[in-house]
Amino acid sequence: MNSLNVVDDAIVQEITIKASAQRIFEALTNPAELLKWWASEGKFRTTEVQLDLRPGGKWMMRVEGNCGTGTSSTVRGEYLRIEPPRLLSFTWIRDEENSPETLVCWELEEDLGSTTVRVTHSGLTSEALRIRNSGWPLIQDLLQSYLEQTA
Repeated sequence: MNSLNVVDDAIVQEITIKASAQRIFEALTNPAELLKWWASEGKFRTTEVQLDLRPGGKWMMRVEGNCGTGTSSTVRGEYLRIEPPRLLSFTWIRDEENSPETLVCWELEEDLGSTTVRVTHSGLTSEALRIRNSGWPLIQDLLQSYLEQTA
C-alpha cells in the first residue's frame, strides 16, 4: 500500500515490496536496472544514468518526457550516505533555473521476505517545490512492479 505524507519541508513516501532489501538496493544503485524500471509508458523514460556509488560520488539521470517529444530533463547530485542494503541518501538538483539542492533518502527495512521502502525528499521549502517533486508514489510503484515481475 502506498501512503504519501507531507511533513514540514519534506515528502515522505512509503510502500512495501515483496523483495529483499538487498535486491531493492541493487535496483536503486545499478544503472542498467534504473534504465529498465525508472520509466512510465507514454509519460517518461530514463535515457542515461551515471553513478559513482560512494560517499561524495556524483550521480546523474537524464529523463525524456512524453516518450519521443524530445523534451528531456536532468537530475543530479552527490551521494551522502551509502549503507547497503538499508540506506541510500543523496542530494537532488534538477537542471532547471533556480532549482535548489534538496535531499533524498531511501530507507529499506526487511521483514519476512518483504521490505518497507521509505523515501523522504526534504528541503522542499515551498508548495511549488513540493508539487514539483510529488512523483514518488509513481516511482515506487514502478520499482515495485519491476521487482515483483522479475522475481
